[in-house]
Amino acid sequence: MRTAMRATLGVVLSFAALGLAACGKEGSSGTQAPASVSGAGCAPVAGDKLVVLDDDKKLQLADNIIPAINTKVADPALVAALDKVSDALTVDKLIALNKAVDVDRKTSKVAADDFAKAENLTTGIEKGKGGAIKIGAADFSESATLGALYEIVLKAAGYDATVQTIGKREVYYGQLTKGDIQVVPEYAATLTEFINQAVNGKDAKALASGDVDQTVTALKDLGGKQGLSFGKASKATDGNAFAVTSEFASKYSLKTLSDFASKCSGQSTVLGGPAECPQRPFCQPGLEKTYGIQFGKVLSLDAGGPQSKDALKKGNASLVLVFSSDGSLG
Repeated sequence: MRTAMRATLGVVLSFAALGLAACGKEGSSGTQAPASVSGAGCAPVAGDKLVVLDDDKKLQLADNIIPAINTKVADPALVAALDKVSDALTVDKLIALNKAVDVDRKTSKVAADDFAKAENLTTGIEKGKGGAIKIGAADFSESATLGALYEIVLKAAGYDATVQTIGKREVYYGQLTKGDIQVVPEYAATLTEFINQAVNGKDAKALASGDVDQTVTALKDLGGKQGLSFGKASKATDGNAFAVTSEFASKYSLKTLSDFASKCSGQSTVLGGPAECPQRPFCQPGLEKTYGIQFGKVLSLDAGGPQSKDALKKGNASLVLVFSSDGSLG
């Protein structure tokens, strides 16, 4: 699950500095009501299917999936092969991949094989220099599946590619820069701030933003000085997002957070999120500042986990924080 994934990736450092919604104590409960709220709002609507509203004003950071490569092996054919994966990945397809593994219980290898065949990933791949390439995959399912996809395209390009499960970013980042592993599926904004803080200190001004092009430019500048190169950033992201039930979205004709703001700001609207959501600028304060949304009640739940999703499904929350690539959203 996403909560475990973030802990595994070791991005608590980045999240604390950026004020992102981190995990609260699971099982916590309670509410926080704003002092004054205007507008009628939109009461929760129960339903079984959840939909993510588009973050059209780019409140969240651009955590698009991107291949990180040790520059010594980053020949054009290798990068081009990895870019085939990036070109094929969208948020919906990443959700489907995660659903295949986390919900349908396929192995990451099987899910990756099925995806590669459906997307013709190995068609037209040019042969590279060859040689051994060790792909590092962090120990959560999404990373393992991405690693398996990288293995498929690199083998098609003539490399002796293998996948090795690795640990936290604090551990594997050094292995990547030294060349002990050569390729890792990464997340643009999170890696940008990880390197930024490692190089410039914990209080360094954030360089990642909601703009993927600006974020990747900053990442390439920072990473290039550390011996890293990067392929294309995919359209697929794995980060904070906000969901409603499909019944709620249909009732109020919602597709974006701006739609939500224009129709649902007010007393009857209930936000659900981790315990620290009322303090995190990418959670309640961000929704208020960026979109002008006011909430009549804020529920203290888990971070994108079963409590949050159940609150939507049972009609206890109008909007909750989820993670954009969660397989249960498919």
